[in-house]
Amino acid sequence: MRKLAEYFWPLVGLAAVVGSFYLLYHEFQGESVGTEVWANLKAIPARDYFFAGLSTLLAYAALAWYDRIALLHLGVKHISWIFISMCSFTTYALSHNIGASVFSGAMVRYRAYSSKGLTPTQVAALVVICSYTFFFGNVVLGGILLTYDPAMLQRLSGFLPDVFTHPHTARTFGLICLGFVAVYVAGSLMHLKPFRFGRFEITYPRPDIMLRQLFAAPLELIGAAGIIYFALPEQGNPGYIAVLGAFLLSFSAALVSHAPGGLGVFELVFINLMPDVPRLQVLAALLVWRLFYLILPLLAALVVVALFERNKLMEKLRGGASGAAEGPPT
Repeated sequence: MRKLAEYFWPLVGLAAVVGSFYLLYHEFQGESVGTEVWANLKAIPARDYFFAGLSTLLAYAALAWYDRIALLHLGVKHISWIFISMCSFTTYALSHNIGASVFSGAMVRYRAYSSKGLTPTQVAALVVICSYTFFFGNVVLGGILLTYDPAMLQRLSGFLPDVFTHPHTARTFGLICLGFVAVYVAGSLMHLKPFRFGRFEITYPRPDIMLRQLFAAPLELIGAAGIIYFALPEQGNPGYIAVLGAFLLSFSAALVSHAPGGLGVFELVFINLMPDVPRLQVLAALLVWRLFYLILPLLAALVVVALFERNKLMEKLRGGASGAAEGPPT
């Protein structure tokens, strides 16, 4: 039974990728996608590529802040910002592309942070805190956007039942999200006991940790959405708030699908959330996002991992050589 469970979610992710590409094929059937998308990519000004790059740096800086917040919560202060940033960057660059970020992220973080003296229990707690911070960011931004513009879900009328896309339902869900944020903030400020729901438990962090989460959590999503915003054409661009809302919904759908990197799922949802922008221009912007947010970081992360493992191997070899030179104990 356990072996079947191990294959279940990868199969779900594969099915989501295949299904999304099938629907995308029908979306663009009869259009010269390659030629037009390449033309759209070349039409993006160098200035906008530059700002897309800055947005990428903002997103990964926020992710490094996630790790820093988790370490502060655990009382760990001896690890430098540079090491934390490199570890966080490598973790997310790999997990964003591979999928199953909790597990792949845990392996990378354990390999890195154990070299700094952290125990397996501490690393596991760090992974959970970082995952919760990301979830918290989605709740904060989702609550604000759905309360501010509940009509944005109507663009998904063909994909979701009408009861979910109705503005009243969307605003109600947004207010529930903001209510959750308010309870979390109040619980931290008032030092309340952990909130329990069955086997699920939320331990309220110290106020200084909570305040950091409140600012850091949405920052990564704001930066990642900025990549697409700057890559979209000025004509027909719906504005940053609309792009951020579409990104949040698309990214959430991609995570739920378990598709590696949200491949196909992210594009399908986002394109349908941008009906006023030519589809091939949206597709070009999404390719820029994949290049800046996924592919280039992945290539850099592989280099970082190779150098880290090489250094660890050299340390072991030097240690073994020095031990052999000293000879056996007498």
